[in-house]
Parts: sequence; structure tokens; C-alpha cells
Amino acid sequence: MAFSREGDGENNGLSIVGGAHGPATSPGQDKGVGKLDELKQLHRDLDEAIVAMIAEGAINQLELSRLKKRKLMLRDQISKLEDEIVPDIIA
Repeated sequence: MAFSREGDGENNGLSIVGGAHGPATSPGQDKGVGKLDELKQLHRDLDEAIVAMIAEGAINQLELSRLKKRKLMLRDQISKLEDEIVPDIIA
């Protein structure tokens, strides 16, 4: 698994790929779901990069710290987006 750092940190150099999500979602939700999928994939990629870096044994602590921090930031973005897509409903 290779991990590359493209973009400026905000954009990450990635584009959102949309898809069909059935009739239950609105166009705004489609965009949110596509972005959510993208963020989850980035989070998995970062996790794999971190595991691979640790498994190699020659750990660059600064780089490892940066990857972990970015992974945590992605987790926060994922949580926020999930809350926007699926709001809390008090019954």
C-alpha cells in the first residue's frame, strides 16, 4: 500500500466520485455520501500506511506523528459529515 501526499492538505488532491444511491437520497445527500466514502477510504489508507511504517521497523517519528494526526482529523471530518447526513431523531 502506498500513500502519497498530494494537494494542499485541505483539498488532498482528490476528486469526489459520485454514484447512484437510490431514490431515498436527495442530490445534496448524494454529494455528502460521496464525500463520506472518500474520507473513509482516505482514513483506511492512512491506517494502512501507519501499520506499514511501523512494520518496517525504521520509524520516522515525525512522519508517523503527522500521519496519525491527519488520521484523527479525518475521523473528526467523518463524524461531522455522518451527523449532517443522518441527524439525531429524538423519539
